[in-house]
Amino acid sequence: MSDFSSLNLHPSILSALTKKGYTTPTPIQAQAIPHVIEGRDILGIAQTGTGKTAAFSLPIIHRMAIAKVKIKPARVQCLILTPTRELAQQIEDNISTYAKQLKISSKAIFGGVGYRPQVQAMSKGLNFLVATPGRLLDLMDDGHVLFEQLEYFILDEADRMLDMGFLRDVKKVIKNLPPKKQTLLFSATMPKDIAALSKELLHDPIRVEVTPESSTVEKISQSVCMVEKSNKPLLLKSILDDKEIKSVLVFTRTKHGADRVVKHLDRNGVTAAAIHGNKSQGARERALNGFRAQKLRVLVATDIAARGIDVNHVSHVINYHLPDDPKSYVHRIGRTARAGREGRAISFCDNDELKLLKGIEKTIQTKLFVDTEHEYHGVAPHISKQVQNKPKTKHIHNQKKKVQKKKMQSRNVKR
Repeated sequence: MSDFSSLNLHPSILSALTKKGYTTPTPIQAQAIPHVIEGRDILGIAQTGTGKTAAFSLPIIHRMAIAKVKIKPARVQCLILTPTRELAQQIEDNISTYAKQLKISSKAIFGGVGYRPQVQAMSKGLNFLVATPGRLLDLMDDGHVLFEQLEYFILDEADRMLDMGFLRDVKKVIKNLPPKKQTLLFSATMPKDIAALSKELLHDPIRVEVTPESSTVEKISQSVCMVEKSNKPLLLKSILDDKEIKSVLVFTRTKHGADRVVKHLDRNGVTAAAIHGNKSQGARERALNGFRAQKLRVLVATDIAARGIDVNHVSHVINYHLPDDPKSYVHRIGRTARAGREGRAISFCDNDELKLLKGIEKTIQTKLFVDTEHEYHGVAPHISKQVQNKPKTKHIHNQKKKVQKKKMQSRNVKR
């Protein structure tokens, strides 16, 4: 299939795609769109960056444009369930772009922001509701979301829902949906729980699979740097000393770790911001928008950002900490080499992470290249001045206590 015009999409959609500079559908779009237009259920296996959002949204917008259904207050025509705020907003932004010339309404709802504006948006009814499970259940419990007019249900990033512990909430939502609907389920991998859920949800589905499970993008150059834990900040600075590296996404294991990395970079004159679950929605959006606009050179994130952040110009992904789940490695490095570009993924590995490295290599079925040329390869652990002073201070304090104790004992004997 050579271009979008051959998919027989609505002229307004084709016009919007042309303005965005999109001419050729990705493999998952070419395979899925005709079946969705026909009304078939879809089981899509595809990693992030393959064009999944357009694969499910374009044909549904097409069908809505033709049917012109009037949506009643609090009702929803299409529900898209997704695991993170960033992904929900990204999907809604894309839908708004594709349906710009059509009278099709959409809204993204998620926690961490005001409840009232979301209630007001739902009061008019929506063609597309893109939601995270928790806030959706809140609105449903309060009677602000009703599903009598639901025709389409999309469960996106299903395996990520499982990883983040949302599967129970997802099942609660599904219980409230009408049995007659078109369902599309997309997942990068197919663990047992998601496979079982797909069998319950989907009716005679078309399976669309464009990449093997846990595969990595071919255009990404991958390497690992063996480094002592205390030398990781120094190695990161050393890499970023190369001014040609303009846009870097750094992944840490914890929220506090992300904040520490940002402070270290700020002290060394590198513009950076953190994005994680403890940040307010406003702070997360400012950081992401600054990174998109290339005002920030480095975005430091936990795995909450491993999916759903669509920034085409990311040249480097650095795994400051290796992920506990090897599948997360695939999603992390998938943030680079987007839109046909090349990218580089560099992983830091200390002695405590060797098992994690083996798990990653087993999952991707590739032995990562070990970079022995970086300046901290084989270098002894760095000890900061504060750490150096601590034992000495403690030793002096203990010595003082011993002297005072002896004086007291001497006085007691004399008495």
